[in-house]
Amino acid sequence: RGLAAVIETSAGDGAPPVVPADRTQPLPLSFAQQRLWFLDQLEPGSTEYNMSTRLRLTGNVDLPALSAALDAVVDRHEVLRTRLVAGADGVAHQVIDPPAPMPLPVLDLSGSADPQDATARLIAELGTVPFDLAHGPLIRATIIRLRSDEHVLALLMHHAVSD
Repeated sequence: RGLAAVIETSAGDGAPPVVPADRTQPLPLSFAQQRLWFLDQLEPGSTEYNMSTRLRLTGNVDLPALSAALDAVVDRHEVLRTRLVAGADGVAHQVIDPPAPMPLPVLDLSGSADPQDATARLIAELGTVPFDLAHGPLIRATIIRLRSDEHVLALLMHHAVSD
């Protein structure tokens, strides 16, 4: 209650309210996105700024539900649908794609002699595939099946997504 009273009494002070960006004009890149776009122009196809994480899933994995959950996250967060595109003037801007289903391939390594080692090698290999900042998407997901009741969700994204 005390904080609410302070906020109400200082409503006219401070920074202006946050308002939606004008979507009729090209959306500028953040400073970090500008840096990453510039570096990508210097070294196209670099995987230096690929980021990955993995999540071990045990038990019965409902793949359609997992796919729907990933789609919902991508639908909710525009940055996951954003590409960095140079205009005719050579200045890059953000292009936000409409929501669309996110591919979720399933790779079955359950027949491998050592599924854990095969998974580590596969995730390292997936990380060597560059992102195309202009064409996107800048996020990828893969399900790796180790056993019928054990999977790994591998998420890869370009660092520009987190900036």
